[in-house]
Amino acid sequence: MINHNIRKAIKEDVSDIFRLLIELAVFEKEPDSVKITEEELIKDGFGDKPRYECFLAEVENEIVGLAFFTERYSTWVGDTLHLEDLIVTQKYRGKGVGLSLYKAFLNEAKNRGANRVEWSVLDWNKSALRLSEQQPTCTFDKQATLGEVLQNRFKIEIKCYRIGVP
Repeated sequence: MINHNIRKAIKEDVSDIFRLLIELAVFEKEPDSVKITEEELIKDGFGDKPRYECFLAEVENEIVGLAFFTERYSTWVGDTLHLEDLIVTQKYRGKGVGLSLYKAFLNEAKNRGANRVEWSVLDWNKSALRLSEQQPTCTFDKQATLGEVLQNRFKIEIKCYRIGVP
């Protein structure tokens, strides 16, 4: 575990948000897939009607991770928060930063009264799979997992989907 701080993103963080989104695209073997611009991120995240939000992780005032999420509505359970992306820079992976970002996201969902959170994980992304497999909908055995503990603590349905890519 490394000493780090989690906070909500502000407009001045957009260049770091963009940098992390590019880093994620490269990691996911899709380096040319990011079409959004910093200007669009500012307009869409910090305008009159924000369409996304982020939590950022900082280590010694350096932004090293993000949890990028949006609101959605389920016809079965109502208010849902969707975790679009969770990334921690390579240097800080495996040090508890990703879990802290995920818990901040779950706290946000609980505070908003969301009934479900969702996250899709690529089936080859080992770091994300290690975290997602701790979630009750992603486990394949009957042992209590961190996900079950979190689900009980936050009283939110947690859905995690494994996505295979050809």
